Amino acid sequence: MDRQITDRLNELRTQLQYHNYRYYVLDDPEISDAQYDRLLRELEGLESRYPDLITPDSPTQRVGARPLEKFETVPHTVPMLSLENAFNREEVREFDERIKRFLKRAEDFTYTVEPKMDGLAIELIYEQGLLIRSATRGDGVVGEDVTQNVRTIPAVPLRLQPGNTSAPARLEIRGEVFLRLKDFREFNRKRLEAGEPAFANPRNAAAGSLRQLDPRVTAQRPLYFYAYGLGALAGLPFDGQGEILAALSQWGVPVNPQARRVKGIEAAWSYCREMEDLRHSLPYEIDGVVIKVDSLALQSELGVKSRSPRWALAFKFQPSQETTRILNIEVQVGRTGALTPVAILQPVVVGGVEVSRATLHNQDEIERKDIRIGDTVIIQRAGEVIPEVVKVVDGARPGRGTAFRLPADCPVCRSPVVRLPGEAAHRCINPNCSAQIKESIRHFASKGAMDIEGLGGKMVDQLVEKGLVKDYGDLYALTREALVPLERLADKSAGNLLEALERSKQSSLSKFIYALGIRFVGEHVAAILAGNYGALETLSAAPEEELLSIREVGPQVARSVRTFFDNPQNQKVVAKLLRCGVKLKGEKTGGLKPLAGKTFVLTGRLTRFTREEAKAKIEALGGKVAGSVSPKTHYLVAGEEPGSKLEKAQDLKVAILSEEDLNHLLEVEG
Repeated sequence: MDRQITDRLNELRTQLQYHNYRYYVLDDPEISDAQYDRLLRELEGLESRYPDLITPDSPTQRVGARPLEKFETVPHTVPMLSLENAFNREEVREFDERIKRFLKRAEDFTYTVEPKMDGLAIELIYEQGLLIRSATRGDGVVGEDVTQNVRTIPAVPLRLQPGNTSAPARLEIRGEVFLRLKDFREFNRKRLEAGEPAFANPRNAAAGSLRQLDPRVTAQRPLYFYAYGLGALAGLPFDGQGEILAALSQWGVPVNPQARRVKGIEAAWSYCREMEDLRHSLPYEIDGVVIKVDSLALQSELGVKSRSPRWALAFKFQPSQETTRILNIEVQVGRTGALTPVAILQPVVVGGVEVSRATLHNQDEIERKDIRIGDTVIIQRAGEVIPEVVKVVDGARPGRGTAFRLPADCPVCRSPVVRLPGEAAHRCINPNCSAQIKESIRHFASKGAMDIEGLGGKMVDQLVEKGLVKDYGDLYALTREALVPLERLADKSAGNLLEALERSKQSSLSKFIYALGIRFVGEHVAAILAGNYGALETLSAAPEEELLSIREVGPQVARSVRTFFDNPQNQKVVAKLLRCGVKLKGEKTGGLKPLAGKTFVLTGRLTRFTREEAKAKIEALGGKVAGSVSPKTHYLVAGEEPGSKLEKAQDLKVAILSEEDLNHLLEVEG
């Protein structure tokens, strides 16, 4: 065997493992997605030619096992215990006082505190640095073997990185599998568009994904992972929980960047309040904070009670669920023709937001939960964003009522409603349905798409109902004379809308692709397509098999893209847009952008840009905008009246930029 081939295979695997570490652990990538894809494709090509040289830890081996008939059970070396809960400050203080009484000590303890992820607990077992097994928590003593599914999660290393401290021959890592909120929303959107039922919340989606008997299904789910501790600790050279988290990060295992060590229970309580304030701005769901005595020696001395350790506590936030009554059920028609039943609720505050409407997803969900008008129900904000009905309150129904059924005809255009084989959604099959046209125009004008300021829902309704716009391709042909007679639209407002339309003609390719409303193509996939093709003409002619060769583009997306551009009506609309002067900036990736790997946080009131504009400008140059300050933050952009983020950034010695500084940086780098 040619030694050069073996060396190149080893080099590619090492590079890909390193870049996974940079991306998932350090949140600081050194190469673009396109460059990563090229390395992975080269490795796949070599391994297909030399299958005898494939290794179990190769990045190509995340998916490949056959579907299981059932899950085997796995005993845990050390039980995965549940934690005692606290719900207020007094109960958190009582936890500290109990520890002091038990240990007969009066001094303040050092605690490790971190967000309590709302996901699924699992254990990873490594031997000689290789992932050999993974199991769910189960009953705490015995779990289910989900190894082949966990191997599909990109954030879970198949081989540990070398660190300052060598990993032991056998290592049992414990952590949480979860979905980030953006991924969860996109994942649910795709399921609904495909006629499949949406998941109620990210936790259910994570649990359902990890318990698939076919790992190929799990591989299509956007799962993530954070480690929070170890199982067996014998022979490990650590003094505290904080050291364990640092070592895990060095070994290439992601840990939550919000975790920290604090002195005393009052500092721990301050952290709980801080996380509760940040709760809705974090990119994932948390339902509380875990407080652990940092010292492993003290943990050992404290020991465990029957079901929970004495040295740890879970402070639980107030739940984002409430009880209310369904006053009516209405039906909305989306831009793909899908009919969505919506519950009209007696208004109630959920997680600090007043809710008066909640999605019921589809007819199957209504029947499964037996939801009827007049029912008292529990609602929640799924993913902390989308209100939905969880279940009917047993015994609270005043009478049987009438079971709800979606109409046989579209409630907007009266065309027949069909349910295609294999889909859960009922759809209006009339492509000229005004509801679908309105929704497609709203999507086209939205901030993530063409960002046409002033083109809101009521304006779109008027444009369609007056016959001024039959599709979004007609928007750029609007005139002042046509707009001024519309309700609540004076000459100045008409001028502002025309100026916004003119500004939107200068767009990026990724935003334009997203604006077209191609099924299953969200903002992320649009950016991937733009990065791979760089021009609309090239993308529109791309064969389906070529699209399938792109990382993160599956059969569903490839087929949908090809179907869209093959449709003569869509071709006419796109041509109409280009004739009206829409200019697209290509985004083919040929290397790192100037701000690649740099993380920004925005705080205070911005005057030079809106937040959305600042975020778009930073991301256009490869930077990332985060919601909270952490040790991985490179720049804090401080506007007027900055809040606590400024103090935290100063404590962490993060570079502080004014708006002028940011503008100068963008001009220099752009």
